[in-house]
Amino acid sequence: MKLRSTETFWPLKHAMEISYPSIDSDLETEILIIGAGITGALIAYKLINEGKKVIMVDRRDICNGSTAASTALLQYEIDVSLHELVKMRGLECAVDSYRNGKKAIFDLRTIIDTIKSDCEFEFKKSIYFCSLKKDLPFLKAEFKCRKESGFDVSWLEKWDLEKLGLNALAAIESKTAAVMDPYKLAQDLIRYCEKKGMQIFDRTNITSTHTQKEKLIAHAENRHTITADHIVHCSGYESTETITEKIVDLKSTYVIVSENLPDLPKSFKKAIFWDTSSPYLYFRGTQDNRIIMGGGDEEFKDSKKRDKLIPKKEQFLLKKFQRKFPNIDFKIDYSWAGTFGETKDGLPYFGKPNPNKNEHYVLGFGGNGITFSVIGMNSILCSVEGKKHKDLEYYRFHR
Repeated sequence: MKLRSTETFWPLKHAMEISYPSIDSDLETEILIIGAGITGALIAYKLINEGKKVIMVDRRDICNGSTAASTALLQYEIDVSLHELVKMRGLECAVDSYRNGKKAIFDLRTIIDTIKSDCEFEFKKSIYFCSLKKDLPFLKAEFKCRKESGFDVSWLEKWDLEKLGLNALAAIESKTAAVMDPYKLAQDLIRYCEKKGMQIFDRTNITSTHTQKEKLIAHAENRHTITADHIVHCSGYESTETITEKIVDLKSTYVIVSENLPDLPKSFKKAIFWDTSSPYLYFRGTQDNRIIMGGGDEEFKDSKKRDKLIPKKEQFLLKKFQRKFPNIDFKIDYSWAGTFGETKDGLPYFGKPNPNKNEHYVLGFGGNGITFSVIGMNSILCSVEGKKHKDLEYYRFHR
């Protein structure tokens, strides 16, 4: 599957800092991680620090799938609002999932500090706004639910938003959110794990796996094999190729990045913005005074049709931005399309689809892929060791 169009911002910014070999012999390991993006990098970090022997492979150059297309908005709010999630999954699961997301942002900052990654991590506020009167009851219900659940949120009126340069009716302001450069962090994590003994092979496509005497044999396209006690799939949306259960609806999404704006208002840089429209739009600033905006989602059909829509989506997103922030002159410098997915409850999938086979998945679908991946770190060891963990129940397959 082609996960993104070719011209994204992060790889162009960093170029190819480092490359890894493809597999050229048969290997054995304790744990094989398939997928060398931000999810695989975080899971590798956890397992390596637990003393596990790990091999990581990716069919592309590392970090060049969905990670390269991520806009890296780090929020505890997920794609399904809290008050709706309570109805779908119950109060405990819903509130815990939001709290898990909040904790994940701080956990991620700790990881970044530990490995000394210069990935431009910045804490921000989150402004969840509505522009249509029909959405006000929804937003008020969400605000009430979050307040009652103990989240630190404030209600903003139209005049409050005007001070931020935003043309909207009302908003929920959350105190905890962040942004970063996901490509740089994933690269730094993988380099850290390599120094700790992890072997990394890119351009290595695993075409099939089978069980043999309680071991898993992964077959690469070039006919070499990797024998492992456990396989952890961190392959994101490409997991639809290996999982028979229908767990995600694939979407095409579009992103535009502005030219450098020396006069970008400080109020814009202090927050990330997203709205109640469906599909929603989102906006955030970068340290070098650019604006990243995404949205315009479509049902995913194939990558050629997705990418053909880029010029049309550029203009759609630009017009939307101008209506929301009429005083900012957005000139497009980069644009791209990517594939992402939505689950029925907006939550990730962790653990083993087949309890009798040591193949584990960490799948952070939706707009919270990075924070979900951090949450996945907390339960991966229990999944590997066959122990119970609350998150493995909340985010299990066949739920």
